[in-house]
Amino acid sequence: MISANVRDENGDTYIPASQRPDGTWRKARRIKEGYVPQEEVPLYESKGKQFLNRQLKPAVALPPGTTAHHSIPGLFITEEKDKTNKRKQIKKMETVAKQISDIKISEPPKPTKTNSSNVISTKVPSENEGNIQEAADPAKKLRNLRKRLREIEALEEKVKNGELANPDPDQLKKINRKAALLVQIRELEKKL
Repeated sequence: MISANVRDENGDTYIPASQRPDGTWRKARRIKEGYVPQEEVPLYESKGKQFLNRQLKPAVALPPGTTAHHSIPGLFITEEKDKTNKRKQIKKMETVAKQISDIKISEPPKPTKTNSSNVISTKVPSENEGNIQEAADPAKKLRNLRKRLREIEALEEKVKNGELANPDPDQLKKINRKAALLVQIRELEKKL
């Protein structure tokens, strides 16, 4: 690496003044002995990366024509096997393509009438199971019910004030459910 550093009469080393691409000049800068500019410093490579780079590079570089025809001594690759394998793969692909084209999408089969003895009954959750879930989170359920109650009351106020002139049928149903919601809240409060 040849450096463009200059020594003056005193023995000091300088990087000479240079012109920037925009036309302005950089000052000459004094540097210490042994200074290597940042552009000339080689990039850091970890030991692992160096090891991989050494493995990827061939040990001896031979011209392309001088390499052996077979990479493994004693291994003879016959082209006939490759050709037969290719033919087999092509045949398999053709059969699969035929099978796919033969598939017709039709309506699902209609359910047939079954005897009552053959019908498998599905388990319907009983009231006891519902109570178990409610018992597990009564405080959480109470919070949700109170939140719904607040929403209903806010909706009622909007209707009374005239902010909501034409409430949707869903909103009216929600307002009508207020009494049932209050009953549920009282029951949960008694449990707690």
